[in-house]
Amino acid sequence: MTAAAFLDLDRTLVAGSSGFYWARAAVDAGMISRRRMGHIIWQNLRFRLLGSTDDWTDQVRADIADMIAGQRAVDLRRMMPEVLAGVLPRVYPQMLRVAYEHQDAGRRVYIATASSQEMADMLSHVLGFDGGIGARSEVVDGRFTGRDIGPFTYREGKAERMRELAAEEGIDLAASYAYSDSESDLPMLRLVGHPVAVNPDAELERVARAEGWEVLRFEQLGRRLLAVAALVGMGLVGTAGRQVAVRRAGVPPAAPRSRSGRSWRRA
Repeated sequence: MTAAAFLDLDRTLVAGSSGFYWARAAVDAGMISRRRMGHIIWQNLRFRLLGSTDDWTDQVRADIADMIAGQRAVDLRRMMPEVLAGVLPRVYPQMLRVAYEHQDAGRRVYIATASSQEMADMLSHVLGFDGGIGARSEVVDGRFTGRDIGPFTYREGKAERMRELAAEEGIDLAASYAYSDSESDLPMLRLVGHPVAVNPDAELERVARAEGWEVLRFEQLGRRLLAVAALVGMGLVGTAGRQVAVRRAGVPPAAPRSRSGRSWRRA
């Protein structure tokens, strides 16, 4: 038997949600409106900052099923180059090094994601991994029905697919590694002998600390937003301080002016 490393995709291997780039390609293909894309952009920002929840995942899953139902499978495959062009620059170089170190140590590397099986297969091929586990969608007469095939690769469904793959490929899960950002992946993380939390949400970080798991963190968006907020706050405090100093010095504030540049105050 051999060991393996299983890498969650969104917020673990790549920054943000890979589904965002599917949606952007769907806009270009005329499958969804730009208004709906605006909602997806907001969802992606929220996901990067806070991680996923069951309700959020269910909503995204329903949106995707609605979007692809009746679409030709070949048309979605043709969107893949545009999707990859968006996703590949978002791959964390730190996680890529981790993956290649596992391969150099003789372990196989798999993407394990709630995104599509097509996405998992294509990205793992491009990155030089050994395969992928993803959500499988039903196709009838060349068109998607919007229904799943087999377990949805989320929570226990992802762990179930990992067990199936381990049985097929002779993988020793007790000697294997798993990487994820979300509490929803606790079944996946607890399935292996070496769980690692990556950019963990609050609940996963609590569990990881309690159980002594390794924690990796390199998501920068939240820190950058906090830094911007701090700078804005400092600017507001500075402006307020100058106004107070002017009032204490007895200097009258500048008179408001009209658009013509004349003062509205009378002499």
